[in-house]
Amino acid sequence: MSYRELATRPVLTWCAVTGAARLPVAMAPLALVFLVRERPGGYTLGAVLAGVYVVGEIVAAPVLGLRMRAERARPQLVAGLAVGAAAFAGLGLASGAHPVVLGGLAFLAGAGPVAVSAGLRALLTGMVPERSVTQALSLESMLTFGLWAAAPALTTGLALGAGPAVPLLLAGGLMALGMTGLWLLPEGWTAEDREGGPSARRALLAAWPVYVLGAAALSLLALAELILPALLEQRGIGIGWAGPLLAGFSLGSVAGSFLYGLRSAWPGPLAAQSLLLVLGVTTGVVLVALLPGAPAIGVALAAAGLLQAPAMLARNLALRQVLPPSALAAGYSVMYAAVGAGYAASGTLAGALLEAVAPSTAILCGAGLTLLLVAVAALGERRLVPHGEDGKDGQEVQETRGPVRKVRR
Repeated sequence: MSYRELATRPVLTWCAVTGAARLPVAMAPLALVFLVRERPGGYTLGAVLAGVYVVGEIVAAPVLGLRMRAERARPQLVAGLAVGAAAFAGLGLASGAHPVVLGGLAFLAGAGPVAVSAGLRALLTGMVPERSVTQALSLESMLTFGLWAAAPALTTGLALGAGPAVPLLLAGGLMALGMTGLWLLPEGWTAEDREGGPSARRALLAAWPVYVLGAAALSLLALAELILPALLEQRGIGIGWAGPLLAGFSLGSVAGSFLYGLRSAWPGPLAAQSLLLVLGVTTGVVLVALLPGAPAIGVALAAAGLLQAPAMLARNLALRQVLPPSALAAGYSVMYAAVGAGYAASGTLAGALLEAVAPSTAILCGAGLTLLLVAVAALGERRLVPHGEDGKDGQEVQETRGPVRKVRR
């Protein structure tokens, strides 16, 4: 199936709703920094608020994901966006409030809508035939990386040009808009378990190697984003290059998403694909630490981004392979928490190492942590069995299943 065949009204509506729901998430950390930067100790407080926001996401993702009901997901998705809209609007309207109040609102802004992304992904894959799932997830990946590439410039422009509270007020409005748009999408997705499969909770636990690999992939993104400015200073390169270089990473990821979706199936098991791609991204990040000039670093980052998106896509497809439909939203939410933890752990490690070693060395140490996680995931992957398919390879399963039954609106 080609991308052209995804240009249907339901899928385009899903894109609009997803954009409204996810752009606030991409804007949130930087918007929180701008919100309080003019207060005493503003940058420190902003970093703390952004950290509290991420903690809210990590803590709530598995809890809310496990409570998601496949056949009637809409009420939970609406409730999540409603909490997010209220929390973001509260932050914008109460920018001068006590830091504890702002921290509570930041936590709710992260926690409330955290399962929405997982639910929307499950909705999308339930709206298209099974043979089209790879293209649908590639489309989602392109949309996500595009939003994440645009969010910093949009947030900065609004905060400096219109006011520090405006990005958060916009985020609240977008989530409210996405909440109303959910009524144009199906109420849920099929929850028919395949015959002979394990229970949803047992399958979620058994899929731990996929989560570990997801954490490994995002730990690399943390290294690229958080250590790059210090690395540029070490190399004697203007720090202003950090933005364009990271934009190159995002553009590479958009291209990688598009290229991966050109085929419904790629050679080899999904687990092996994901492992090899993460190793490729690791190589690119290591080259960033070793290469001297900005052009060389830019090429290495773009190549890493080109492989990062397919690694994430293969990981999500592998998760669909080992989980029953009723557990997909929960699995995506647990994955969200795992990759957030991987990002935070790698960023914390690298930040601590910067106190004692050069930025290039900190990146190499972080890459070592990634390789350790990859090794753990590879050992665990050997015991994973595709759910309900008698051990068939996931790519073969993708090609042989028929269309998924749609859930009535």
